[in-house]
Amino acid sequence: MRPTPQPHKLSIEPYESLPAGFEEHNPKAAQVAGLVAAALRVRMPSLRVEHVGSTAVPGCAGKGIVDLAILYAAGQLACTRALLDELGFQRQTGPDPFPEDRPMRVGALKCDGRTFRLHAHVVSATAPEAAELLAFRDRLRGDPVLREAYVARRREIIAGGVSDSLDYCYAKSAFVERTLRGGGESASSIASRAKSLSRASSAAVTSGSN
Repeated sequence: MRPTPQPHKLSIEPYESLPAGFEEHNPKAAQVAGLVAAALRVRMPSLRVEHVGSTAVPGCAGKGIVDLAILYAAGQLACTRALLDELGFQRQTGPDPFPEDRPMRVGALKCDGRTFRLHAHVVSATAPEAAELLAFRDRLRGDPVLREAYVARRREIIAGGVSDSLDYCYAKSAFVERTLRGGGESASSIASRAKSLSRASSAAVTSGSN
């Protein structure tokens, strides 16, 4: 087993863009998030760094990307961006990147023999988005039925043939918005449709191989 990297020696590696996929929750993601958060805070103590997204929710399957909300105080956007650059994070290179007044940086970190991809969302600590990121994470952590519905919805998206990561994010955003506003389709309904699409997808693959 390789040694776990230490915050002061953190080495952020190049990010690899991959097709949208789906994998079971990996508890190591929390350790990776903690390492990156510690590396940022030791250099800039005023930052608040929160692990968000599906890898922050035990038992929540997803793309396996470690999402971090980097919450900065007033007047600290430029130095926060500079710190991420200093650590080795990279700018997005694909279509429709986040704007530089609300940037996202990407990278990767090796931990215990596995490479975890990282998305660092740089958000003002007082912006509504900051509260929404934390609220959605906490809702998923505290509501198993909602968590199952979210997993089912994303399985449904993949089973429906969506492979582009950006299209995948657009497709799941409606679920997030409905959750934050207290509405949305029932977990059993989403799960049922997801199973039907998965069966149809499997049947198409089987038919194509005959």
